[in-house]
Amino acid sequence: MRIRQYKTTDLEFVLDSWEVATRLAHEFMTDEFIAQERKNIAEIYLPNTDTWVAEIDGEVKGFISLMGSEVGAIFLQPNYHGKGIGKALMDTAQELLGDLEVEVFKANKIGRNFYSKYGFVFLEEKLHEPTGQQVLRMIFTANKSKRSNFEYAADV
Repeated sequence: MRIRQYKTTDLEFVLDSWEVATRLAHEFMTDEFIAQERKNIAEIYLPNTDTWVAEIDGEVKGFISLMGSEVGAIFLQPNYHGKGIGKALMDTAQELLGDLEVEVFKANKIGRNFYSKYGFVFLEEKLHEPTGQQVLRMIFTANKSKRSNFEYAADV
């Protein structure tokens, strides 16, 4: 696996990873909403984010898009879940930026579990007006994580 910066030639792979994973994790999203978001990703989001891809055997299987310290998106092809690829993408973001924030749909158990396991903690809950769904804002504090690891190592 190789983590590298997104290139425009990756667009269809990124959109495919996003759509397949979105349909799995966000059953409440309509086909119309997904079609519009797919267009927005290509035309608005990707040109305005710092995006990194996970490439396996020469094919993009997932990506992370960053807007400042915000994780705007992290999606993988579902058959690559649980293999450390999402963690590698998040590690890249954390190394680049330190502290991170993210919003995840409350109904997205896959995403919530991933973020919690990585070390994100709940900050606030609010309404996502376009879908009528609740979203959770979560934060990852890099220094706290490093300090916790150090403290743990010191206690051993």
